[in-house]
Amino acid sequence: MSPSINRSSIRTLKLPSGEAVPVLGQGTWKMGEDRRRHADEVAALKLGLDLGITLIDTAEMYASGGAEQVVAEAIDGRRDETFLVSKVLPSNASRAGVKRACENSLKRLATDRIDLYLLHWPGSVPLTETVEAFEALKGEGKIRHWGVSNFDTDEMEELVGLTAGGNVQTNQVLYNLSRRGPEFDLSPWCVKRGVPLMAYSPVEQGALARNARLEAVATRHNATAAQIALAWVMAQEGVIAIPKAGRQGHVRQNAAALDIELTPEDFAELDRAFPPPTRKRGLEMI
Repeated sequence: MSPSINRSSIRTLKLPSGEAVPVLGQGTWKMGEDRRRHADEVAALKLGLDLGITLIDTAEMYASGGAEQVVAEAIDGRRDETFLVSKVLPSNASRAGVKRACENSLKRLATDRIDLYLLHWPGSVPLTETVEAFEALKGEGKIRHWGVSNFDTDEMEELVGLTAGGNVQTNQVLYNLSRRGPEFDLSPWCVKRGVPLMAYSPVEQGALARNARLEAVATRHNATAAQIALAWVMAQEGVIAIPKAGRQGHVRQNAAALDIELTPEDFAELDRAFPPPTRKRGLEMI
């Protein structure tokens, strides 16, 4: 499938703040690790912006800041059209640590603000301290919004019980057809409160692209298995998908998944191939 989309046709959903963001973003995990791939990675992100995929997700952990530097080059001159997401490591989640980590990320990203700043996963620093640090950064204009990543339902409950904890804008988690655990309680919890899930590894790092059970559905749509996996994630209520694509061809394939409209029969077939959870599972991470 070739993309027939334009900026105005990209579906969006709203953060709790009311700001609309695309349901398809660009992930950068594993970018910035090899200088030989640098030009291709920058070109891929730029093409994504051209196609209206304006949400770019990165983190200080990715290539020890290298991914943020790739992003900086890709968004140079286009900062205002980009919704920029980055993350702070739990080891940097203290008041002073968050401030220092954010300033370092801002330097690597060559920008004066991060649109959405996430705690990468729960750690040993009290959540209340991290939230206070996030709120301070908002007050300084260094971040516009904040959220979390890899938080299970009980951790989200703890978070929203804190002063200013209700300002959380998203929870980024591992979610795809083969990792449907969040559907049991985390996803319904987030939908009820209007907090989007941001799905990383929506194609299971490429594993679902080679799945025979997806091929039959893909054939009906003149698509690839990977596109069906991605379309399924984006069809879920309150979910943003952030696949990583380091090549322009891959970006075009991801963008084309926006055009796929899965049928009730498709969903039923996918449920048989990848059954939804029937009990609580611990939140998975990779």
